[in-house]
Formats: sequence, structure tokens, C-alpha cells
Amino acid sequence: MCERLSCRAISIGEDAMVGQESLLKEARRIVVKVGSALVTNDGRGLDVRAIERWAGQIAALRAMGREVLLVSSGAIAEGVLRIGWETRPTRVCELQAAAAVGQMGLAQAYEEHFGRHGIKTAQVLLTHANLADREQYLNARMTLIELLGLGIVPVINENDTVVTEEIKVGDNDTLGALVTNLVEADVLVILTDQRGLFTADPRSNPDAEFVQFAQAGDPALEKMAGGAASTLSKGGMITKILAAKRAARSGAGTIIASGREENVLVRLAQGEAIGTHLSPASSVLHAKKQLIADHLRAAGRLVLDSGAVRALKRDHTSLLPVGVKAVEGEFKRGEMVVCVDEAGCEIARGLVGYSSTEARRICRAHTDEVMQILGSMDAPEMIHRDNLVVL
Repeated sequence: MCERLSCRAISIGEDAMVGQESLLKEARRIVVKVGSALVTNDGRGLDVRAIERWAGQIAALRAMGREVLLVSSGAIAEGVLRIGWETRPTRVCELQAAAAVGQMGLAQAYEEHFGRHGIKTAQVLLTHANLADREQYLNARMTLIELLGLGIVPVINENDTVVTEEIKVGDNDTLGALVTNLVEADVLVILTDQRGLFTADPRSNPDAEFVQFAQAGDPALEKMAGGAASTLSKGGMITKILAAKRAARSGAGTIIASGREENVLVRLAQGEAIGTHLSPASSVLHAKKQLIADHLRAAGRLVLDSGAVRALKRDHTSLLPVGVKAVEGEFKRGEMVVCVDEAGCEIARGLVGYSSTEARRICRAHTDEVMQILGSMDAPEMIHRDNLVVL
């Protein structure tokens, strides 16, 4: 029943949209993510005219007093063309070589076209490791904010030349959300080749309704995007919904809109409600908890019983050893672990107070038994609530 009500609340008809304005209208600091389809020639080489249009629109936003960071795909496609390959390779070393060559072309293209508007650009390449390490995270933040203060547009991409699976962000939608959190931007704009989010895949369901306004993090949105197995998710809609959920943790709204719309960024900044607008919830995570929720890699899992799940979700308590049914993986004290219920659904993430070896010995134990089992007790909690994020 709750789920159906949630769906109705976000499936607003066109008549109800009158008077609602774009999230971008009042935004001062904006992250714009442009997908490969909007900057390349069908995935083979850069579309220079498209890059010229993006530079012009971002220059117009700058003239309105907005700060803009650009997350742009396209490096591998440009590299494939420059190297002379007929098709996109599949071997990691070839993809990394294409990225290395293509980054030169991508940076040159943006530098040239922004330069025509009197705007300087900077190339910033990041990996997940840069954002998971606290010192590197702060350094990246200070660099980006300094660039904005100097009137320079950062052009950001994942560092595909050196990235491995262990340090890979995964996609530029996610990277856009992480950058949004990093610089505390007001809005993340994800430009794609789709109009936005529908209640179902409009290509196969004629009854699918367009979702123009909703709240980021609403579970119904992920169901609409279909999860990992849907046709829409293969086109990337699920990653956009999850990116909006991440961006909302620092108080940022997200707009998912078609980059095929003429002058879309300028029109959004003027208040026109184009695409799907996902507002953040009222609560904003502290920077430390953003780091736990979105930047750190999980070192293991704790399986919780129903009582512990209820206590975390309803009462926002610390996680005690007695509520842990099983310990999976190998981890050290202070590493991030994922907390799941007995069905395997993720409930929370946190910095664990014990190593995996110790955690296995004390799971299901009451607090007064921990000392007897280990011979000492650093803390009564498996994860203290200050180091815990309930998702």
C-alpha cells in the first residue's frame, strides 16, 4: 500500500506541473554531466559541434553568475578514432591506451571552445581511491574549489588510463554525484539521450507516465528504473537514479534531462522545468557520513538479525555484537563494512570497531560477555552510531 501511494505521489500529471520551476533556477554551484552520446559521433570520435554547443551554454551559465563543473565522457571514443581502430576494444590495456590518447583530444576540444568565450579550463582525472582516501579527498576538494574561485571550468573524468576494478568509480553518473558531494554543489544535472524517468519503459509500455518531480531516494524510483536487469538500466537510467540518491546526501538536487533539447542548460537556469527533477530530502549527511556512505570501499559484511535491523532503522542506535548473526570477509578495525538483513538487503554502512577475527568471536554476544571472550573490550559497540549510516 505504501509503495503504491509513493508511486502516485511522484507520477504527477502535466496539469499539476503548472507553476513548478527548475531546481537550477536558484542554484549557484552546478555539476553538469554530459554522456558519451552527446559528445561523440555515435561513439567514434568527438562531435566538435556538440562540444561547441556545451561550451556556449556553460559560458551563458557563467554569465548568470553560476559556478560550473563539467563531468564529460568521450575520451575512449576519441582515442579509438585517433589510434585508427575500427571498433572499440575489449582488452583493459587497449581501453586504457585509448583513454590516454583520447584525453588529449577531449581536453584540447574543450580548451579551444571555452577559450572562444574567454574561459579557461582545467583537466581533472579522478579514481575512486582519490575520493576514498581522506587526505586525497580534501586535496581534490580544495583544488576544485580553488579552480572555481579563479573562474576556471574543471573538466572532470575518471582516470581510465590507470584505473583498475578495485579503484574504479564505475560510471560518470556516479562520478558526477561524488563530485557534487565533494564540492557541495547545489544541483547535479545529468544530460542524456532520454527525456528523463518514466514509470515504466516507454518503448514497451504505452501506459508509461513521465515523472517530472519526485524526491531523490524514494525506493519507488529504483523500481521504476527497473533495477539492474531492465532495459532502461542497460541504457543507464538506474545509475542516474542512484547518482541522484548519492547527491541528495549532501543536500543537492538532481535533474535528469535530454541533452537533445535546444539550449537545455540555459532554459533550466531560467526556471523552465525540463526533464525529471529529483529534490533532496530535508536531512543532509555530515561530511564524515557522506564519506562512509559513498566513497569508501566495503571490506566485508555483517548479517544482522531482525531486532538489530529494527533498532538501526527506527531508533538510530549503535550496532551491538548481539545483533550480528554472521561475519563475511576479512577486515581490520576501522574499515568500512556493509550491514545487511537476513535476506541480504543492504541496511547500513559503517566503520567497524573490531577486526573480522574478533567480530566472529563476539557476534551474538551480549555486551557484558565481550570482555570475557576477548579478554579486553575497546568499545561495547560493533559499530558506533557516529560511524554508522542507515541507508
